[in-house]
Amino acid sequence: MTAADHGGLGVDLHLELSAAGGRRAVLIAALREAVRGGRLAPGTRLPPYRSLAADLGIARNTVADAYAELVAEGWLTSRQGSGTRVADRVAAPAPGPARTAAPPPLPYDLVQGRPDPGAFPRTSWLAAARRALTAAPHEAFGIGDPHGRTELRLALAEYLARVRGVRTTPDRIVVCSGAAHALRLLARVLGPGGPWAVEAYGLPFHRGLLAEAGVTTLPVGVDEDGARVADIPDHARAVLLTPAHQFPTGGPLHPGRRAGVLEWARARGGVVIEDDYDGEFRYDRRPVGAVQGLDPERTVLVGSVSKSLSPALRIGWMCLPSALVDPVVAAKGQREPYASATDQLTLADLLASGAYDRHVRRMRQRHRGRRDRLTALLADRVPAVRVTGIAAGLHAVLELPAGTERAALAATARRGVAVEGLAPYRHPDATDAERPDGLVVGYATPPERLYGQALEALCDGLAEAVRS
Repeated sequence: MTAADHGGLGVDLHLELSAAGGRRAVLIAALREAVRGGRLAPGTRLPPYRSLAADLGIARNTVADAYAELVAEGWLTSRQGSGTRVADRVAAPAPGPARTAAPPPLPYDLVQGRPDPGAFPRTSWLAAARRALTAAPHEAFGIGDPHGRTELRLALAEYLARVRGVRTTPDRIVVCSGAAHALRLLARVLGPGGPWAVEAYGLPFHRGLLAEAGVTTLPVGVDEDGARVADIPDHARAVLLTPAHQFPTGGPLHPGRRAGVLEWARARGGVVIEDDYDGEFRYDRRPVGAVQGLDPERTVLVGSVSKSLSPALRIGWMCLPSALVDPVVAAKGQREPYASATDQLTLADLLASGAYDRHVRRMRQRHRGRRDRLTALLADRVPAVRVTGIAAGLHAVLELPAGTERAALAATARRGVAVEGLAPYRHPDATDAERPDGLVVGYATPPERLYGQALEALCDGLAEAVRS
C-alpha cells in the first residue's frame, strides 16, 4: 500500500500490510523491516499519522500508537515541529550475495583532465541560476530545441569570438552534452564518407567511441609542432586535431601546419574537427586563436565546460559549417534529453555577466602556479625527469628515461599517487619508431591542502624508478 500526499500533508511511503495479525502489530513490523533493511534511511521523515492512516485504511489511533511504540524502542524520533523521523541508527544491510569490496582510491589524484571539484564557482553559479530562472520564458520548461537554448547560443557566439577568435553565428552552434556526444553525432553524419585521421597520441576513449560508430581511425604522427598534417591520408573524410595544446603531448599546432590542414580540407573536401578542450588555459602568453576562425566552412570547433567548470554539467557545443547544421540536428533528434535547459540558461547568464571570465582567470592563475610548482620540484628532486610541452592546460607530460615508465607507475602507486603512463594514449596502429616513456600528470584535481603532499609522493616514486 502507498501513503500518498493528501493536500500536501504527507509523503509517499510504500508498506506491505498483507501479513495476518492485528493492524497495529503488522504496521509496527512493516516499519521496523523498512528501517532495518535500509529502505527508510536515518533522518527520513515519515508521513503524518493522519495521512498514513487514510492511505492504509486504518484508524488514526492505530498509526499513532505504532509510531509511539517505535519511538519508545528507538527506531523513530519525534519532535515538535520536525515530525516523526527515522532515528539516527545503523540499519543492517539487506541480505544478499557477498560482494567483493572495491579497492579504495589512492589518496593523491593526479589523473589528467579533472578540475578540482571544490573549485566549482557555487556562489556565481547560484546567482546566475536565480537570474536565469527568473527571466526564463515559460517555454523554456517544455520540450527543448535540439539546437540548444537560444540564450546560450547567443552568449557562446559572443564569447568564443572574443576569447578564441571563432567566427560563427548562433544558428550554426549546436549544444550537446560534451565532446564525446559531439564526436558521436559527427561520426553519424560524416562516418560513412571514409576513415578519420587522428593524432597518433590522443584519448583512447575517443578512438573507442569512433570505432563503436563504425569509423576507422588512421594515426598521424605528432612532434613538438603538433600533428604532422602533411601525413594526413588523401582519402580521409575528416581529421580530429587538438591544435591549441596537443593532447596529451603538449605542443601547439605550428602556424604553417594550421594552414596546411586547411589546404588539405579544401583540396580533398575533408572536414577539420578541432577539439578545443582547454584552449582558454595558456599560461606563458595569450592563447592562440582557434583554427576554426581561419575557415569556418571547413572546420568544426568542439568545446565544453568539462575543464573550465565541471564535467558534471554535461554541456558542450559544436560550431559547425553551415552545410552540417541540419544533418547534425537531425542526428541528434527532435528532443533535448542531454543538456539540461536550466543549466544552459544558467551558463548563458554566467557568460553574459562576465562571471565565467572571472572564474577562468582565477583558474588560469591557480593552474599556472601548480604547474610551476611541479616543474620546480622535479628540477630540484629528480632532474632526470622533465616537463615537456607548452605551459597550458590542466596536465603535463613528464619525459622519463627510456624503459622506466612501468617502474615509475609502480613506484608512484606504492606511494598513493594515481597517475597515468603515456603509452595508453598512443594509437595502436602508430608506426613511428620513437616510443617515448612518460607520465601524464594532471595537476588540477587535488585540493590545495593535498597538492604539496601529492607532488612529494610523485617525486619520491620517480626518484626510485630512475635509480633502479
